[in-house]
Amino acid sequence: MNGRMILPGALSALLLLAGCAPAAQGNGSRSSGSLALSTDDSILYAVDTDNGVLAVIPLANPNSMTKVPVGKSPMRVIVGPDDTVYVANRGSNSVSVLRKGAKEVSATLPTALEPTGLALSADGRQLLVTANTARDTAAHGVLTSFDTGTLEQRWEIPVGEEPRAVAVVEGDKALVSLYKQGELASVDLNRQAVTSDPAKAPTYTQANATRLSPTSTPTRGTPSSFRPRAAADIITTPDGKRAFTPVVWAREDAIARRPTSLGGYYSAGGPCSIGAVATAGIVTYDATKPQPTPLVDDLTACAARGTNDNDSGDFPVSTFASSRGGAEAAVQGPSVGVTDPTGAWVFVVNRESKNVAILPTDRRSGTDIDFQSTGTSIRSLVRVGAGADGIAITKDGSKAFVYSQFDHQVETLVASGRGDSAVVVNTAAPIKVADDVLPPNLVQGRKMFFDALNPNLSSPQTNVACSTCHLEGREDGHVWMFPDGPRQTPALAGRDLLKTAPFHWSGEFPTINDFNVHTIRERMGGVGLSAVDSQNLDAFIDALPTAPSPIAKNLEAVVRGRAAFEKAQCATCHAGELFTDNSNRDVGTVNLSSPISTQRDNGPVLTKGFNVPSLKGLARSAPYLHDGTEATLEVRVFANRNDQHGRTSALSEAEKLDLVVYLKSL
Repeated sequence: MNGRMILPGALSALLLLAGCAPAAQGNGSRSSGSLALSTDDSILYAVDTDNGVLAVIPLANPNSMTKVPVGKSPMRVIVGPDDTVYVANRGSNSVSVLRKGAKEVSATLPTALEPTGLALSADGRQLLVTANTARDTAAHGVLTSFDTGTLEQRWEIPVGEEPRAVAVVEGDKALVSLYKQGELASVDLNRQAVTSDPAKAPTYTQANATRLSPTSTPTRGTPSSFRPRAAADIITTPDGKRAFTPVVWAREDAIARRPTSLGGYYSAGGPCSIGAVATAGIVTYDATKPQPTPLVDDLTACAARGTNDNDSGDFPVSTFASSRGGAEAAVQGPSVGVTDPTGAWVFVVNRESKNVAILPTDRRSGTDIDFQSTGTSIRSLVRVGAGADGIAITKDGSKAFVYSQFDHQVETLVASGRGDSAVVVNTAAPIKVADDVLPPNLVQGRKMFFDALNPNLSSPQTNVACSTCHLEGREDGHVWMFPDGPRQTPALAGRDLLKTAPFHWSGEFPTINDFNVHTIRERMGGVGLSAVDSQNLDAFIDALPTAPSPIAKNLEAVVRGRAAFEKAQCATCHAGELFTDNSNRDVGTVNLSSPISTQRDNGPVLTKGFNVPSLKGLARSAPYLHDGTEATLEVRVFANRNDQHGRTSALSEAEKLDLVVYLKSL
């Protein structure tokens, strides 16, 4: 990139980029998530996840919109160069196709489990679809290619664990985001092969260069380390030379602070705006290289020095913070984004903080960016509604549209002011697409679960939501080094939480209310919920569906595995329909004669063993055990020394394999 600067007083900034713009590469990043525009910008397409519809909205007359039923839980929509519309239906494992002018679905393409990513090849002849999980294994997701003319499947390849988004760059190369790993996989579309090795984690290595360097001599002791998570989208510049992935940086090193009601111990606002637990940010990639090359600040150097002095960088600052400070300017839960038609600006939709952050794509200084005093390259923040997960920008850059999924409405962003004082504003007339179909208590509970700004839930110094760690209501694959010791984020979805008291890994909270008070007040720093709000939040969590498993329950191996489960006496602890007796047990990870000291605001709480977790959704919730020390179920079953975790010594090698298959089917 050329590090170009914004001219003082120029009308070149936000949503004001009229005139010629370079042609998009592949599907480009003019739209993302639940919104897309027709090729002539006359029609806006919005998918409503709860209602399972595609809203076709003529922008000249939004009241004349039509709603086309598609599949279950549609998540993403894109428009081809011939104005064919494609919708990824996460809940029905399919893609809906609507040819130009059609009033109903023209065709339905079956996919692997939970399709969430869509892109078109540069020539428009291939539709690329990422599915979170393959049809027969949860070990990896897949990238599938369909012929856009015949709609027949061309090929399908594994691309890594839990892929979410896909983008095409440089014509014959696709990038795929790996959601929980926070890295990108590179795919050669001509050879239908993954050409990168995400296991080498180049983003992680670069973001923690000081921590990983044997010659590092930090000035402030051992620096903190951070791992990118929640890589839900890939945003490309119109020329396809740069890509951006919004992420959440999850802290890895020990958190020395004890839980306290004085603001919470998840508090943010540290060096370089890096929070104590999780910080929103963005990773920039040079897409011209054979492998996607991350351009990332060394966060560990920043944490060690207390400042990020790289003000001459030609990419956005890797952590998000607003120059204004305070809860109203918090940035959390980045989900989707676009670039403007010139490629000078990137717009990132932040679901949990209900705003859109706008940053230069290739600089962090200028008359409109005060990096030296703020440490951020965010130029502007604009508020939007609840659950925002879609954005689209017109070809002339005059308007952008955001879909607030929980409010079921389209919001329109335009510019206000000129020059360095120009900001983006949200106009006052949203377009209502649909109504709530969920019960009112679940509607309110969901909004709270994904809200990092609610003072009842989170302090202005913390700005995290329940979903910051429990991604999508599931988990983030992360092990947190809390004062109590290492604790893996447990999955919430599908586990009927209210039926599994006591709570927490140590089982020290006898009721869900006790657990909520601790988590909200001592960890997140919130004031606390009313009885009604607490019930609504609990009800939403309780209603979350189990992450679907690709293992069919009628497989012979599953039937045999169920018998092996009983033979190994696994049901002694993992009993009943939820596969837990809610007791505390030692499975070889703790000595029951030595109580666990769990620090709380009012002193230590002593418990013995760890609480037996439910096994539902097990296939999709690696790693395993309270400290995440087992990467796979195979390792745990075959390395169960002295029968500390079930009587697996009674099983043959074949029965152990069947047991693993059964566990993955739950």
